[in-house]
Amino acid sequence: MRRSVARLSLQLAHNYSAEAATAEGYFAGFDLTQAQIELQNSAKRFAKQEIVPKAGKYDETGQFPWEIFRKAHELGFTSCDVPESCGGLGLDLLTKSLIFEQIGYGCTGVGTIMMVNDLAQTPLILAGSEQLREKYLTPMLEEPNVAAYAVTEAGAGSDVAGVASRAIRDGDFYMLNGSKVWITNCGVAKWFFVLARTNADPKCPASKAFTGFIVDADQPGVSVGKKEKNMGQRCSDTRTVTFENVRIPMENVVGEIGGGFKIVMRAFDRTRPLVSAMATGLSQRALDEAGAYAMERRTFGKRIADHQSVAFKLADMAMNVELSRVMTRKSAYEVENQRPSGNYYSSIAKCFAADMSNKNASEAVQIFGGNGFNTEYPVEKLLRDAKILQIYGGTSEIQRVVVSKNVIRSLSATS
Repeated sequence: MRRSVARLSLQLAHNYSAEAATAEGYFAGFDLTQAQIELQNSAKRFAKQEIVPKAGKYDETGQFPWEIFRKAHELGFTSCDVPESCGGLGLDLLTKSLIFEQIGYGCTGVGTIMMVNDLAQTPLILAGSEQLREKYLTPMLEEPNVAAYAVTEAGAGSDVAGVASRAIRDGDFYMLNGSKVWITNCGVAKWFFVLARTNADPKCPASKAFTGFIVDADQPGVSVGKKEKNMGQRCSDTRTVTFENVRIPMENVVGEIGGGFKIVMRAFDRTRPLVSAMATGLSQRALDEAGAYAMERRTFGKRIADHQSVAFKLADMAMNVELSRVMTRKSAYEVENQRPSGNYYSSIAKCFAADMSNKNASEAVQIFGGNGFNTEYPVEKLLRDAKILQIYGGTSEIQRVVVSKNVIRSLSATS
């Protein structure tokens, strides 16, 4: 596989970040290594040169941004945590969050495509056999292929345990039937990670009732629906996928039979910091756009940035960005190091950063005034794009459930 200069730079970032992660005081200050800073700058240049100028066109047409995705693949951004044993770079979660913050700055629709592509690969990284990894992960490095994560159903969104799709053992195969909704990358995916119930007993605990499978998109019985017309992130290809008597060979089982629910939960733990990073990037973009406009727009003989009402909005937006960034990095560190508090901090980060991205985008529209309501300016797109960040990957309400349970458990232990 051809390795570009950018890929070598990513490898250096991985090596340096691994050393930094073991250094005393690394967590306290979030000091980035020089290699991580260079990686961050590379992602920033990519976002500003390749995403920002084209995001509006893809938002308007709803087309999948193949041009952007292929260039992201060339830079190693689309599969950057694939293990070294598969030919990948195996970047840690904190380093990945630096990339996704910059991608989110450019367009969270593009970021969602890349994040879900990463999410679909995560179960294989966590629990896939060597054979499965070689068959499905290695090609992701060689070609700009796209994968999808098929878990959500009409009756099972945040409640993953409510998944009703069934996979029944049939000799050396499983027969899969069911339907998944709101599946990102659905219409362009080469393969799906699918969660299905393999234990028919309704009393069976979720931790033993579900199994993960890899399903090729071109298998007989796999059919995808029309592309959804969504409020925001319109370049993201979101559809329904239906599985009708799809025969899955045993070697395509991910992990142990009945162990799929745990794999999915671990995958979501690793995704929330990336959603937080994208939300932080969107918040920063909203601040930058609003700030630049406020420095140029004049009313009553002075820049609107010099009016206290606007200046305070900019101050609040800046605080939202900085706090979102800190919590994102803290959550990435906690999850990467498999600390017991990882889900607590990742839920805080995801909820806070998503909520603040919506607030910052709304304030940016307000600062732009009437122009902010117009599609000729970029901030109305930011507001539309931000909303889904409070919904997918576990709604803000679900994140508050996770946080509150942790708080109550802690209080109970000390009472």
